[in-house]
Amino acid sequence: MEASDPARGLFCNRTLNLRGIRAIGYDMDYTLVHYHMREWEQRAYTFIKEGLTAKGWPVSDLEFDPELVIRGLIIDTEHGNVVKANRFGYVKRAFHGTEALSFDKQRETYQRTLVDLSDDRWTFLNTLFSISSACMYMQLVDLLDAGELWGSMGYGDLWDEVQQTLDAAHMEGRLKEDIISDPSRFVDLDPQMPLALLDQKRAGKKLLLITNSEWDYARPMLEYAFNDFLPGTMTWQDLFDLSIVSARKPDFFSVQMPAFRVESEDGRLRENKNGALEEGAVYVGGNAPLVEESLGLRGEEILYVGDHLFVDVNVSKKVLRWRTALVVRELETEIRAFRRFAEKQNRLSDLMSRKENLEAEYSRKRLRLQRLRDDYGPAESRNPEVIEQEMAEVRQQLVSLDNQIAPLAKASSRLLNENWGPLMRTGKDKSLFARQVERYADVYTGRVSNFLPHTPFKYLRSHRGSLPHDEPAEKEPVYSSLTSGYEWDEATAKERG
Repeated sequence: MEASDPARGLFCNRTLNLRGIRAIGYDMDYTLVHYHMREWEQRAYTFIKEGLTAKGWPVSDLEFDPELVIRGLIIDTEHGNVVKANRFGYVKRAFHGTEALSFDKQRETYQRTLVDLSDDRWTFLNTLFSISSACMYMQLVDLLDAGELWGSMGYGDLWDEVQQTLDAAHMEGRLKEDIISDPSRFVDLDPQMPLALLDQKRAGKKLLLITNSEWDYARPMLEYAFNDFLPGTMTWQDLFDLSIVSARKPDFFSVQMPAFRVESEDGRLRENKNGALEEGAVYVGGNAPLVEESLGLRGEEILYVGDHLFVDVNVSKKVLRWRTALVVRELETEIRAFRRFAEKQNRLSDLMSRKENLEAEYSRKRLRLQRLRDDYGPAESRNPEVIEQEMAEVRQQLVSLDNQIAPLAKASSRLLNENWGPLMRTGKDKSLFARQVERYADVYTGRVSNFLPHTPFKYLRSHRGSLPHDEPAEKEPVYSSLTSGYEWDEATAKERG
């Protein structure tokens, strides 16, 4: 790993002094153990399909399509849609079933609606484990609309059925049995990650494992991810000062649940009746205040690293004020894609700047014409016909610019995924997912080993926040338009023919 690789950075929303962090807690799945998403979700999809088939559902012809959905989308269970929203909750793109909504249909459905994640109507796909369920849901919406599913079932019922079917497979342990039996097929090893944690431990940080995964699954997965990359006979259990499995997050952060010590590799338990948790041990259950008390630490001295926006960083930040780091696996691919697109992006930005200036010029001429015709305002030396001709010329230039902008804007909005584009953006604006990252994660990064070049003593400083008025405040003002960015403006295109 090269420290200069921009895709492998730590990105700081709020200043974080690692020297002041005395304990670092880690989630396991998609944090310490990364999976080949397509392999995992293909297997999960297969179990959903088998479960629905056993119930008599006509799903035998359905196939998993990993490009159909990405993390960060929102399911609208009222309309059977999947949508992508910007940071303000405005829907910028939508699918009904597996078909994209037309511009007019999307506007009709959502022009008066903002996505509010506190409303049960909306289900936020904030983890990579959502991909298989969302894919199946979109396909089932098609079947429901075609009349191929029986009973008085609504779109919300469909989502519940998908989730219950996948949960049943998890309860039976079938999916995790497959992964344990062939970890090389499902797990993306990162040899640098154990070294990053070892640096932190040797620097005096307490390392904590806090995962919802059960002992019978966590133990072999951590052995596979860590043991071959640690020095000598050291194992993952030696690395962590305290390990908690079956943590039941998010309740772990707010509910006083008892802790049971794991006494043997076969998972035999003994209730912890002595109060404080013992360092070097593995526990089932417990709670975050008990961890703080056992280590003699308070919230701001603990950094928790996980991949789930709600379960890992939202709740730990809100309830305990722990410092938070979010692992966004797709981030590295996204950064590299934008860097490859940089030349075209510069061209697009230049064209948009020219378009904004022309739109401002057109608006000024239109205002002059209005004042001339209504006989008010400053005196105008030119007659209306001259101004109209100038406006027509500007309009033609705008049409020409739009023809150049359209393919570049479309390519920009389809980076990484043809249906939804990048995870962190909707056009030029931040996506709703990015806004949640910004709100709850002090730091975010693509993988845990990205801590490696930053050392356990780094002072991570956030960048100066940008505001729309920064540009005119800091340099010569430029005319700005009311266009929304690089999403292709279909309404404008229709207006100009």
